[in-house]
Amino acid sequence: MENSHILYELSKNKDIFKDLLSGISKELYLWKMHSDKWCLLEIICHLYDEEREDFRYRTKHILENPASILPSINPPAWVQERDYISQDYETMINKFVFERESSINWLQSLPSPNWENIHHHPKLGKMTAKMMLTNWLAHDYLHIRQIIKLKFDFLREQSDEHLSYAGEW
Repeated sequence: MENSHILYELSKNKDIFKDLLSGISKELYLWKMHSDKWCLLEIICHLYDEEREDFRYRTKHILENPASILPSINPPAWVQERDYISQDYETMINKFVFERESSINWLQSLPSPNWENIHHHPKLGKMTAKMMLTNWLAHDYLHIRQIIKLKFDFLREQSDEHLSYAGEW
């Protein structure tokens, strides 16, 4: 896949996330199918942190300093450490959108990045800048799917109607 297409999709996904997450009741954005799953508030907080501290940072790191060590991160632990559940939902949507715009602007400003730069990760092995860019988009798709599934499950739980006519999930 061409890098320009990945950049286009990342840009488009900013609006998809905003549309999927906006105008939602507090009941829905705090709802969880199971206690060990994330609610929409926790998902948007995760997306915000990943945008800044994982994908944009690591892509930049591999482009600029591929031989140096990447600082470790622990996104699952951030849910508790950063108290995602206490954050303001609308503020977090806006913060994510701002960071995604910053990411797109940064990516578009790169004059001639070497997407084949390689960072050797001690556990994951060879990581190119292109791999990070592609995984950034894949991460978007995984969370778009997660958000839609959560909304579907909420509808199923809240509705007195059978949803089988809609089709199989």
